[in-house]
Amino acid sequence: MKPGARAEQLAAQFLQRHGLTLVQINYHCRFGEIDLILRDQETLVFAEVRQRSSNHFGGAAASIDARKQQRLILTAQHYLASLPRIPPCRFDALLLDAAENIEWLKNAFEL
Repeated sequence: MKPGARAEQLAAQFLQRHGLTLVQINYHCRFGEIDLILRDQETLVFAEVRQRSSNHFGGAAASIDARKQQRLILTAQHYLASLPRIPPCRFDALLLDAAENIEWLKNAFEL
């Protein structure tokens, strides 16, 4: 199991319990990877999953810096180019701590 796979699995289950439908896990292209792609009714959700064992260096949220956001946006645009029409979209972040508690940041940053 790749590093982070358990966190991604927990995050996917968490989001499904909250009514989202899983579309794809680990979509990758030349620009990068999106951990989870889901549907929240009509909205397509690109979810980044981060787990940190401590809050040193800013914790899980701080690890999604501007460079990482840009790679996620390019990867999402690559995915969207394969669709017949572009639905409303958003980027969410799921932050897990060492105890696997999940913090869900909806619309964590803009496209």
